[in-house]
Amino acid sequence: MYKPKPTAGDTSWFVHDRFGMFIHWGLYAIPARHEWVQSNEEIHPDEYRKYFEHFNPVDYDPQEWAAAACDAGMKYAVLTSKHHEGFCLWDSAYTDYKVTNTPYGKDLLHDYVEAFRAEGLRVGFYYSLIDWHHPQFPIDGIHPLRNHPDALEMNKSRDITKYAEYLHNQVRELLTDFGKIDILWCDFSYPERVYKGMPGKGHEDWQSEKLVQMIRELQPHIILDDRLDLPSEMADIHTPEQWQPTEWVKIDGEPVVWEACQTFSGSWGYHRDEQTWKSPGQLIRMLVNTVARGGNLLMNVGPTSRGIFDERALDALDVYADWMSLHSEAIYGCTQSEYKEPQDCRLTQKGNKVYVHVFAWPFKHLYLEGLGDKVAFARFLHDGSEIALQHRDWTSRHLTTAENTLVLELPVIEPDVEVPVIELELKA
Repeated sequence: MYKPKPTAGDTSWFVHDRFGMFIHWGLYAIPARHEWVQSNEEIHPDEYRKYFEHFNPVDYDPQEWAAAACDAGMKYAVLTSKHHEGFCLWDSAYTDYKVTNTPYGKDLLHDYVEAFRAEGLRVGFYYSLIDWHHPQFPIDGIHPLRNHPDALEMNKSRDITKYAEYLHNQVRELLTDFGKIDILWCDFSYPERVYKGMPGKGHEDWQSEKLVQMIRELQPHIILDDRLDLPSEMADIHTPEQWQPTEWVKIDGEPVVWEACQTFSGSWGYHRDEQTWKSPGQLIRMLVNTVARGGNLLMNVGPTSRGIFDERALDALDVYADWMSLHSEAIYGCTQSEYKEPQDCRLTQKGNKVYVHVFAWPFKHLYLEGLGDKVAFARFLHDGSEIALQHRDWTSRHLTTAENTLVLELPVIEPDVEVPVIELELKA
């Protein structure tokens, strides 16, 4: 098992809790066709403003959100305080482009923080470094105005240093006006950025070093992600997006604290017509695979413009609720096992407990190399029933097993749970 280097922020709780909720919410919930709709469809800010003028999430109940996260076994949440469109979910003193100026008229973030804390969940904010609304943010290759005939001329009057001042002021608000914040996602800086008529400077544009210094001074415990285009050691967590690592994530050959972020469907924001929703098996296997590789999983929900989780999202959360109610001990406090995985299985481990997550049900026997004389007891987690053990250095015409192999005698019929888990209690 790997042990990453200590982090500046407090990741001790993070590597125990393992499972969190990402929430992408903004004006893009009204067009309901991807959170990048303004960029993808090159919608002019004047036209996009109609969503600002109609934003009114009358059914927003953060207590319901928090309860759904808690029931699903999630232990923390990260909400988009501002996404790339530039719209702010709180009453920021530095912009008029905020929820308090919409028909809804009320701050959304304070209620979110209070509701999730009340459920015992840790709270985090996502803050977009890029901003398609701010008049000082330069037009680059993903900006909605990138193909506007006057883009080059418009950029001549835009000053990234003035935008950076705005960015820093808003991050300061988020870290001083809402109490203790456990996680801050800053997304995203890329060094190859090219503005119309001039090159970008990556982290220099955001004054990232100064920003990190301010963040650490305001909330020294906070967990900071790796998307500020800074040296890897300045981040607490590393964040593979929309893919599943096949091994513990390493930077320059060194294992790091990491978190995979994934969606229930193909979009982060609410997408009414999205069809690529993941199956129950995929949802559970992603969580298991992540923890078995030493990481955390941050699963995303995109609320509707009325402020609710739609039925498809609730169904996905129910999948986790059902499975975690019986198997959470194989996730919380667990990490990659020191033992070799059997075919079509993943192993997680916590102290003297090894958990075998069976992705494909074998016929009658399951073989675990190196564990032949080390297991005192085996049982299913879903019902607590015993599994018979055999220690065999077994060679025959039909089967050869490696030395010191544990053989588990399984029922022929797979248990009726999405991913069965076998707990192995190691001998003292």
